[in-house]
Amino acid sequence: MAAVPHVVVITFPFASHAVKLFRLARALAAAAPAATFSFLSTAGSIAQLQEKNQDALEGNLRFVEVPDGLMSPSSGGAAPVPPPNHMARLGLFIAAAEAGGVKVALETARIAAGGVRVTCVVGDAFVWMAAEAAAGVGAPWVPVWTGGPSALLAHLQGDALRDDIGDKAASRADELLTAHPGLGSYCVRDLPDGCVFGEMHLPIVALFRRVADQLLVPRAATAVALNTFPGLLPDDVTAALAAELPEVLPIGPFHLLPVPGDDSANAADPHGCLAWLNGHPARAVAYASFGTVVTAVVGGQEELRELAAGLEASGTPFLWSLPKEYWPLLPAGFLDLERAKVVPWAPQAAVLRHASVGGFVTHAGWASVLEGVAGGVPMACRPFFSDQRMNARMVAHVWGFGTVFEQAMTRGTVSATVSWLLAGDQATRMQEMRDMAATAFAADGGSRKNFDKLLKIVCPSPQEHSRGGLQVDEAAEVTRCAPATTHAQLLGASSLAHTVAPQK
Repeated sequence: MAAVPHVVVITFPFASHAVKLFRLARALAAAAPAATFSFLSTAGSIAQLQEKNQDALEGNLRFVEVPDGLMSPSSGGAAPVPPPNHMARLGLFIAAAEAGGVKVALETARIAAGGVRVTCVVGDAFVWMAAEAAAGVGAPWVPVWTGGPSALLAHLQGDALRDDIGDKAASRADELLTAHPGLGSYCVRDLPDGCVFGEMHLPIVALFRRVADQLLVPRAATAVALNTFPGLLPDDVTAALAAELPEVLPIGPFHLLPVPGDDSANAADPHGCLAWLNGHPARAVAYASFGTVVTAVVGGQEELRELAAGLEASGTPFLWSLPKEYWPLLPAGFLDLERAKVVPWAPQAAVLRHASVGGFVTHAGWASVLEGVAGGVPMACRPFFSDQRMNARMVAHVWGFGTVFEQAMTRGTVSATVSWLLAGDQATRMQEMRDMAATAFAADGGSRKNFDKLLKIVCPSPQEHSRGGLQVDEAAEVTRCAPATTHAQLLGASSLAHTVAPQK
């Protein structure tokens, strides 16, 4: 009798990575109901996912904790270290994962699954050490890149870019990268931080280089899954990625991956954003959001006030998703504007699909860009770091349905740009892109076919996914995992990693 597949999905527990990987894990678990799935993340990340998904979780999917690096080694794991800043937390997680945290979590997952060995590791590419952990248990490794594919290509070509540009990034900032396959539409200044410029000492820079090195190891990865869909990327980018990597599987947009019980039409909307949008004509509202991490970077700066002044000066109704701690920075009386709605959180994908939204002011994070594409909404991009500059250039100069703030936003540039977005000159092109995204998961859609290829890799026995990939049996009963045994009980060690059952 064939062994039951046990697929481990491990995420990078920062920014929006966990949300994307968890949706992929849910889609895989629903498509392979006879297989066992373990989702690995840190305690804090898991708690957030449980809170948002406790009412609908596949019965063959369980959570397993991995070390976050916040426990004090000298105290035997009993005393937590006070939470440091974001970059320090990232460094601690990487150090803990490199020190064996991923390997320990794989063993914990195996024991919690009744001794069923791990047969495949699907991992966020940022957790590069999962490759060695997978090899250690004899399982294939399938990395997942959730960000902009062009940024991935830049990291893969990092050595060649550094040899070419050296220390002349500033003087060559506006030079197109025509000598590098797939990067000819981008300038030197568009490259991700740490590639040829930036704060090279930061942990994230070392992480990107280790990720690229690991992905380039021959036969280390069985396939690489991307958060995009066939036809979205320029042909030269697609060809260059295929030349650098093993089988490339575009299976996005991740936010459109079908999962049981997903009711996008009735998305959680605690602040009444969709009801407010219902009161406006088609393509009449501007939506602004810069994500949690980026808002923390720019929230205390004058640029946020300029954005507020520009939105007001545009004369356009607008919805702005802005964490509440930054509201005191807004101009006096701003929150009382009749044509404005400022909320601490918005159901962004649903907002961008709403007919009233005609423009999106964004930091150009890849998930936000894909949600804009899927909603058919033109974008004004103000990139700050990571892949955002490359994403913004793709929106404005490659696809041609948006624009980029080349410098810090000002009242005048925001006002003029919002008015331009809502004029609707990009509507035809955006409709084409929206239709492409909508059909990606149709019966013969490109992402659907690639998802089924991925499913055959992670669950190679046909009988283990007899429902036919993304064809979910809606009548099947969805149950929750029973409370799981802790790592300390299982291995007699500290609970650096332990399984966590969905909360009742």
